[in-house]
Amino acid sequence: MQSNEIGQLQPEKIHILNVNILKCSIDSPFEFSIKNIHTHDFSYKFEIAFNLEDLLIKTDFILNITTKSKIAVEEEAVGSFHFVFIFKIDNLKELAILNKNNTIDLGGGLDNAIASLTYSTSRGILLSRLKGTALENFMLPVIDPNQLINNSSLS
Repeated sequence: MQSNEIGQLQPEKIHILNVNILKCSIDSPFEFSIKNIHTHDFSYKFEIAFNLEDLLIKTDFILNITTKSKIAVEEEAVGSFHFVFIFKIDNLKELAILNKNNTIDLGGGLDNAIASLTYSTSRGILLSRLKGTALENFMLPVIDPNQLINNSSLS
């Protein structure tokens, strides 16, 4: 496909092949009380990689969460997570354009769709994994998927 021809996103051609939880760690002191949590701080990293020959996209979503207590505490509760998703895109060759500088441009909103699927599925996994822990009240907020994409690393 020529560089000016970009295909159309067709959601039914996106398949989640695998979801792996590479890291799921929650640490909280024995005396920690969730009643004292004021808010949570979090940071994330989103990475995306392509295998055009096999029509695959891999995303890594790494998340770190720290509680912020209302009162001074010796140690906050923290969580660290690393999710890996493998997607097969039946028409990836129509949506991914390899540029002269060896980077890939995605067309048709595929980058947005993949970021949204990764982020929202991670949120669902977290809801389940955080129940009964010091981080059970943490909810991964709704964000613009372009925020993930713009802070990602592509390969």
